[in-house]
Amino acid sequence: MTDHKQRFSLEGKVVLVTGSTKGLGRAMAMALGQAGAKVAINYHNDQAKAQTALDHFREAGCQGELFQADVTDESQVNAMVSSIEQTLGSVDVAVINATCDQPHKPIEDYTWSFYQSMLDFFIKSPFLITRAILPAMKRQGWGRIINIGSEVFHLGVPEFSAYVAAKGGQNGWSRSMARELAPFGITVNMISPGWIPVERHDKEPQAWKDAYLPTIPLGRWGVPEDLAGAVTFLASESSSFVTGQNLHVNGGLTLH
Repeated sequence: MTDHKQRFSLEGKVVLVTGSTKGLGRAMAMALGQAGAKVAINYHNDQAKAQTALDHFREAGCQGELFQADVTDESQVNAMVSSIEQTLGSVDVAVINATCDQPHKPIEDYTWSFYQSMLDFFIKSPFLITRAILPAMKRQGWGRIINIGSEVFHLGVPEFSAYVAAKGGQNGWSRSMARELAPFGITVNMISPGWIPVERHDKEPQAWKDAYLPTIPLGRWGVPEDLAGAVTFLASESSSFVTGQNLHVNGGLTLH
């Protein structure tokens, strides 16, 4: 008889979650830690906030350590992965979540340098992280790469072209990687949340929120914890026959 509890367990696994000291990343790191993983909690700038997140993480009975890195910088990514391997062990699961500011602007007001910053976060960063962790994953014949996407690509949100384009590229990259890495026992999937308000959305106009909520078929806002089950499933043995997929966590707003 299959032990489904064991198939969802992440005991003995090392998980890297980028951008995981606040918002959606923090909630996913907590879920993975509660499933038994040792979690590498990544941050870039705010040491105090990172330490607070780690304290709460450990108070919940989870195992983890902080690792500082700009995930768009090749040397910093390589140094972070090396440090994780020395401290926790080789990375079994990578949740690529780190993000940056995403202003709404008409195309005329964007610059190419801003477009490039979006591509750096959502294509360059997954590339750098995956390339750094792949040798260990290939040696063990097992791995999980989970990109955090967004519903904006499927909705084609206007005056958001830089972010939408980068997320579309990340989606295509994930699909290609899923086919390339499948022979090595490594799955590559995406989770595309809807608009789930977290700290960085505090200044968003209330009119936007009032207009968005009625479009959600389930009739409520998503919360960071709604990602817990999705990311734990994709990180676990239970998802071993799932790759190249994009799981939408948005209350039914985008139906396929």
